[in-house]
Amino acid sequence: MDKKIAALVGNGTWDLVDLPRGKKLIGCKWVFKVKLKANDYEEAFSLAVKMNTIRCLIALAACKGWDLFQLDVNNAFLHGDLKEEVYMKVPEGFDNPGNKVCKLRKSIYGLKQASRQWFEKLVSSLIDMGFEQSKNDYSLFIKRRNGFICVAAVYVDDIILTGNDTDDMTCLRSDLHNKFTIKYLGRLSYFLGIEVGYTSDGNLLSQKKFTKELTLNCGLPLKSRAVTPFPLGLKLQLGDPLPDAEQYRSLVGKLNFLTHTRHDLSFAVQSLSQFMQQTYSSHLQAPIHTLSYVANTEGQGILLRASDHISLHAFFDLDWASCVDSMRLVTEYVLLGKSIVAWKSKKQGLVSKSSAEVKYRAMAILASEVTWTVRLL
Repeated sequence: MDKKIAALVGNGTWDLVDLPRGKKLIGCKWVFKVKLKANDYEEAFSLAVKMNTIRCLIALAACKGWDLFQLDVNNAFLHGDLKEEVYMKVPEGFDNPGNKVCKLRKSIYGLKQASRQWFEKLVSSLIDMGFEQSKNDYSLFIKRRNGFICVAAVYVDDIILTGNDTDDMTCLRSDLHNKFTIKYLGRLSYFLGIEVGYTSDGNLLSQKKFTKELTLNCGLPLKSRAVTPFPLGLKLQLGDPLPDAEQYRSLVGKLNFLTHTRHDLSFAVQSLSQFMQQTYSSHLQAPIHTLSYVANTEGQGILLRASDHISLHAFFDLDWASCVDSMRLVTEYVLLGKSIVAWKSKKQGLVSKSSAEVKYRAMAILASEVTWTVRLL
């Protein structure tokens, strides 16, 4: 606690002042949590940066032979400059004989402004270092110099770094450390719950640890054999409401997280997600089947292949009026060169009157995704 307070004071996070008349005071509390090693994380968080961007970046690194590195910024939220006038109680356990309050100069964990102010600070710092912010994904930063390139992808305080300009990457690490204090985690191996492996054929993304924990702790009687992600021929329909749908929603949410490296689960998760708000008793067998399939394919992931030829191909498939209740179609697509970098399975929002209309809608969705990916690359 003493070290944390010393860090906050040294960072100029607040000034001790008397509370002005008419101003409200916000509270604060200590939160103690052990931050475990990367391979021991017990929680997974939703991603902010586009996963398609991350996969494209790792696939590009595999094709170009670039190394991938990871940085972590210490006390990231404490570096953002606060524009609003905010007063906070002095942290519990420390003497405050003058009954002062903390007037915050910088954002602090728990403030709604914290993430916004930190990102603004980081963007301005990277731009000052010569990086350009991508217009297609604001979390991607690129620096070009004399035929060399350095690329940084940011998720809150985690940064993936790659490129063929080793000097710029070294300078970036040094400049960020001088400005914010960072941890250099070496070669990228574990990022947001995704394990990254390296082979002579390319880079492998998987979520084996998360998968193992999911199947062990799901609390459902899994089948010994399930060779498809979804029961063949099954179409989920309305029925008798399930009294407690919390377990169903939790399982579908975790399965959705798995689709970041498991495109084979996309259709199954799309089908299960349609009934998050109203879940029915007959629906429980479907996630049991999907989890059984996941348990039998625990180590499966995607290989982003190393290739000297980079190309982009797109495919789509559809099923007209496949939803029994709404008569809407389901569209699926994938984008790939030598590697699959983007995929999606989604029920369209409108009822189409013909198979021709269905195909045009599906192609329009795919064309927009192809256009975005080309601009990103």
